Amino acid sequence: MAGPSSDPSPSNPRPAHGPGRAGEVAHAAMRGAVAAMAMTGMRAVTVNLGLVDESPPRAILRQRSKGLYRMVSRRRRRVATELAHWSYGAAGGAAFGALPDSLRRRRWAGPVYGLAVWLSFELGIAPALGLKQAKRVRPVESAALAADHLLYGLVLSEMRPRSE
Repeated sequence: MAGPSSDPSPSNPRPAHGPGRAGEVAHAAMRGAVAAMAMTGMRAVTVNLGLVDESPPRAILRQRSKGLYRMVSRRRRRVATELAHWSYGAAGGAAFGALPDSLRRRRWAGPVYGLAVWLSFELGIAPALGLKQAKRVRPVESAALAADHLLYGLVLSEMRPRSE
């Protein structure tokens, strides 16, 4: 029979043998990288359908990091862009993992977090960087980017029953 220290109830969200906060953040960073990889697949579809003109990671690198972007050979720029995006995803995942358990473990937390990341790009980062896409209305592109950030949040939150 399990004692109170192994009960993952709301008052004791992690078993005594669990990963601890650092392990939780590291695991969430890994999930964030995987979620960004899933976004890459979705983005390939939306770009090829003409719904998205230029992915945000590519826009940031091409428009704001011209010197760095040009240092990478043309045939490796797509790889560099994806690695940057996966790194952003991992960083966002780590931030999600650092949220309090009581918030992070709610079913809606991941999708809401993904949409908040998208909104912070659309309303804050893109205008602050002076990206071209921040200077025009793009409802279809915005909806496609919101959808792939929703996917990011779904993957990030591991929406499955916990069996700890």
